[in-house]
Amino acid sequence: MRTEDVNRMINKYDIIVAGGGLSGVCAAISASRMGKNVCLIEKHNCLGGAASHSLVMPFMPYWTTDPKTKEKIELSRGLFKEIINSLEKIGGVHPSWRECFNEEALKLVLNRMATESGVHILFQAQIISAEVEKKSIKSVKINHVGGQNTLFADYFVDATGDGSLCQMAGFEFMLGRVKDGLCQPMTLSFRLANVNIPLFEKTHKQMNELYKKFKRENKIKNPRENILAFKTTHDGILHFNATRVVNLNPTDVEDLTVAELMGREQVYELYSFLKENIEAFKNATLLSTGMQIGVRESRRIVGEHILTEEEIVAATKFEDGIAACNYDIDIHNPSGEGTSHYYFKDGEYYTVPYRCLIPAGAKNILVAGRCISATHEAQASLRTMPTCATLGQAAGTALALAHTGREAVGEIDIKELQRILVSKGAFL
Repeated sequence: MRTEDVNRMINKYDIIVAGGGLSGVCAAISASRMGKNVCLIEKHNCLGGAASHSLVMPFMPYWTTDPKTKEKIELSRGLFKEIINSLEKIGGVHPSWRECFNEEALKLVLNRMATESGVHILFQAQIISAEVEKKSIKSVKINHVGGQNTLFADYFVDATGDGSLCQMAGFEFMLGRVKDGLCQPMTLSFRLANVNIPLFEKTHKQMNELYKKFKRENKIKNPRENILAFKTTHDGILHFNATRVVNLNPTDVEDLTVAELMGREQVYELYSFLKENIEAFKNATLLSTGMQIGVRESRRIVGEHILTEEEIVAATKFEDGIAACNYDIDIHNPSGEGTSHYYFKDGEYYTVPYRCLIPAGAKNILVAGRCISATHEAQASLRTMPTCATLGQAAGTALALAHTGREAVGEIDIKELQRILVSKGAFL
């Protein structure tokens, strides 16, 4: 019997990844492809995270433009580009807009990539506690349909989005903006079918003007300032990122429950407004909502370095940079109406330092995704799915190196990590 099979019988892995969103999937795949025995734990029934569970779509811009040549330079590459290419092969992206994807196709692509890479997936399983000794996680306990199990690993990745594993392990974290602790609003995305898309495109401006008029007349309770809608890969179906739930804590179960209730009310408010007042929607039907509300921001780990707004505005290239990003500092008002932006100029981007993935003092765990070590403002730029995918690939690659050298996560050879990432297609 192979060693890896014996290990699985006793619930022992080289690396355990908590969370099956894009950051977790990319972490698991990258480590597994480097020969490591990896278990990926996901509390839902599919991979993809916010894209699958919360209907977050499309992929936000992940490129810059060379100011001289006007060449498009993709900043999120590597496994993320492989995902896009795999989606394209099965018709899972819009024929003329690759950022628009079909989440059902994404689920299938991620399943195939993970299983073909040798990742052991556990669906509908959730980590409920962690055994920690001197800043090192020894094991985690999971809850599932069959009861509870304890799983052991040499290294771990927290890709939960909420920093849940690190919180259980006692690592320090930040929450919300400095002045009041409020996080960016939560949003329940939804889809409408039987929409007259050509007419919608012609009357989009008038739709938002009428929406603002209704808000001034207190006929709309939703605090969002406009209605944001996107085309999908399906004829007659529009995707809406237009609800806004404010002043609630996404890490508090009571607040999160209220957010889900409020989000659904806002969906029906918007659906009724559109159907009753906008010609393009007179035959529309409510097709679907996310199976959980979308969370832009929750816990952020206090790491070996905290990435700041000043650093990213300065387009800082860190010596230990492991991912590149130039998505704007996109802050939805945590307490009401309005969205602020800081846009990067053509050719500008920053890198995320590896130290932001290391919880302060940690020996055998890295964080990947939107809960890495960054300020409220910096997180507003790096939180998008393309960047999260690159952060995950970096985390998985780093832990594979650490496992091979039997090193603490802060002791690996950064140049070797960067070399491997670039050899796998990453942009640094």
